[in-house]
Formats: sequence, structure tokens, C-alpha cells
Amino acid sequence: MEISWPGIGITVAAELDERNPSLAQCLWDALPYRSLQGHALVAGYHLYHLAPVHSLLHTPAELKVDRRTVPDGTLFCSRLQHLGIKYGELTEPMTATPIGKVVDADLDALSQAGREVWHSVYTTKEPVIAEVRRTGQASGHDLPRMPVGDPELNQLATEVHAETKRIWLDPPQELLNLHQGRIPSGAGSYETVLTTLLFVNGETRPLGYSCYGGLVRAALDGMPMPWLRQMTRQLAHTPAEFLGYCGLDRLWDFTQRLLSGLERINNHEDFIAIMGHMALYCNCLGGWNLHLFPWEAGAHLRRTGAPA
Repeated sequence: MEISWPGIGITVAAELDERNPSLAQCLWDALPYRSLQGHALVAGYHLYHLAPVHSLLHTPAELKVDRRTVPDGTLFCSRLQHLGIKYGELTEPMTATPIGKVVDADLDALSQAGREVWHSVYTTKEPVIAEVRRTGQASGHDLPRMPVGDPELNQLATEVHAETKRIWLDPPQELLNLHQGRIPSGAGSYETVLTTLLFVNGETRPLGYSCYGGLVRAALDGMPMPWLRQMTRQLAHTPAEFLGYCGLDRLWDFTQRLLSGLERINNHEDFIAIMGHMALYCNCLGGWNLHLFPWEAGAHLRRTGAPA
């Protein structure tokens, strides 16, 4: 397959392999797609972007590795719905699930793409869009839509899907307003904005990664519906309410409608569908948050070495 970043004029070829064939198949079946390209902010020289693949939330892995130990160019799929690409040294001791590798001849181009994306995320804030496709296939894009049996919750799924699609390649206006200091609630003590941005980032990512992604996995593991409803109430309400106060009104509206309809979800299939839509939406918000956040504000803070 090919991974291309048209905005910076770089394309690399990659080959999927048999280390995690189920995950590789999930990705292959979703091609082609486009996504906002991100860069690791803590782990090191690592690219990742959100793949529009609901099944990545729960598809089991056959092989897990310490991603620090595998060759540069290794591709990973994760339960965070990410396609990741290692292009240099990584410091985080995280297990990961490899699915393939960028061909050796394109590793220099991959490194250049990594540097350009880092510059985009850390400094310029000009979005870099990744295009992933089968070799020889035209570029394209679509987001999967999963139906829900209950009419009101199916309408909610339709609206969440439409909103996710609308903001997939364009930043949400709510986040743009927040990052420009337009916060109707007045969130931010002493008129600060950076503090609010930090807390919004800290709540949005686990809402998608842990809450909704975790609920999908719990349902597939067979957790009884009463427990799933209770866990949803416990995990989703407080962070979504806080994010609504900070300006993410649409997320809070979706969450309230979801919570009010929980008792009408009577089977695991519908539960997985609506939670899957919420997961992808929150993960998309999280991706834009990470891109828009003013990371360069900390440029004067640099790592000095291990403490004595």
C-alpha cells in the first residue's frame, strides 16, 4: 500500500505482513481513506493518525512487541484507532501491534515526512493530511456508519456520524473558538486560556480512548447490559459535562441524549454501534486538540538528563 502526504509532497510504499493478520485486514478493508496526520509528543520519533475503522477498537492482536525494539518504518494498528509509524528512536516502553513496514528504500522519505509533520504540530499549525490507499488505487474517503435499532438513538448515531465526517479533515469551530480565547462560559481563572486548553486536552483523549473504546470492548467481552449502562453513566457524564462548560457544546448535547436513551438499548449490538460512533467522534476531537494545542509555548523547557 501507499501512505502519502500531498501537502508536503511525500509518498512512501509499505507492505502489510502476517504478524497481526486480523488487524492488517481491518486496515486493508477500510482503504482508501484520508486523515489528519499527527506526531507523538512524548514517545519520540513516531507518526500516528486516526483511522476510520470501528473494528480497531476491539480486534484482538496475535503478536505484541515493545515498539522501541522494532525497525524504523514499522507500522502499527492500535485499539486507539491509530495507524502508527515508527521513524526513529522511541523512549516509551509501550507494547504495540505491528502490521507491516515501510519499504527500506523509502525510509529517508519517511524521516523527512516525520520532521515536516513535527514542524506542523509543534510550530506552524498548518494541518498535514495523510492519504492511505492500496498501491495503484485512487485516493478516497468515507466514514463507516453503523445502524442502531432504537429510532431516537439511531438518529443520534446519524448526527454523530455526520458531525464526525464534517470535522474529520477540518477543525471544529468550537475548538477554534476555544484556542482563540472565545470561551462563553468564562472558563479559565484570571482570564487564562492555556489552563483551559490543557484540561480540555486531558479530558477529551481518555473520553474516547478509555471510556467509549473501553465500553465497546466490555460489551464484546459479554458484560451484562445493566452493568454496561451503569458504567456508561459513571464514565461519560462528568468529563463530557466539563467539556461542555469549556465550549464543546455539541459533545455535551450528544452525551446527554445518549445517557437519556440508555434504558432503551436492549442488546449488545446496538450498544456497540452507538458507543463506537461516540468513540470515533471523541477521538477525532482529540486529534484536533493535539494539533491545535500551542506546544511551542513550552519551547524554553528542555530535558536535561536523568536525576542523580
